Amino acid sequence: MRTDVAASLTLSCPAPATALLQVAVARPAEEQLTVLTEGRPVPAEEVAVDGARVHRVRLAEGTTTVRYTARVEDGGTPRPVTPAEETVALRPSRYCPSDQLEGFATGEFDRSLPRGELVTAVADWVHRRLVYAAGASRPVDTAVDTLLAGQGVCRDYAHLTVTLLRALEVPARLVAVYAPGLSPMDFHAVVETAVDGTWCTVDATRLAPTASLVRICSGRDAADTAFLTTLGGRATLTDMRVTAAVEGALPRPDPTPFPLP
Repeated sequence: MRTDVAASLTLSCPAPATALLQVAVARPAEEQLTVLTEGRPVPAEEVAVDGARVHRVRLAEGTTTVRYTARVEDGGTPRPVTPAEETVALRPSRYCPSDQLEGFATGEFDRSLPRGELVTAVADWVHRRLVYAAGASRPVDTAVDTLLAGQGVCRDYAHLTVTLLRALEVPARLVAVYAPGLSPMDFHAVVETAVDGTWCTVDATRLAPTASLVRICSGRDAADTAFLTTLGGRATLTDMRVTAAVEGALPRPDPTPFPLP
């Protein structure tokens, strides 16, 4: 399956700042990243970060446009779970305070289930428990806030799923992806969890086929996977457009864990 993805960001900066971009796919067959400030090319330095390809850009005062396109082909082996990754994926994090929900998770789920069945049960539970509502959550909301509110967007679904899995001693992390079939189109957040020594993906929102997802980056939670982070200044995102399309028909949605290359 061939997948074509693209992202366009327009930023307005009142003063110079540094931007960290996470829009590049993990394993592109072809790609192009262009950054222009008031029509002038700006270099983008790729920085090595665990689980991500981060591009560091120095923004000047004025309007900056970021354009990224990539083609992704089928292929790549499933990602094995390393001891270091497993350790990080079991710890509480900023948006996923799993230590606060250990008792709740133990009361709701059967820890004795085989790992794959337990992951599916948690994702199904989050899908039933939450209502998808654009604008219903705040950027600072944790999984506990989402559980109490009973609603949110994809990152909230992912944070709650990750938190419950970690509370059940199942390694889990958040993955930012391009999602063919998503409507309206946007960057998407799903969950990756350790099943039989392999990282497998589940999406509690069920808004796009898991088998068609294209990995951008993974991390403990949204703090590690944001598509744009601004340092040493301020930038206003005035426009954003994301596209993702597969060649041929989309796969059928499947709620069971799926290995994402």
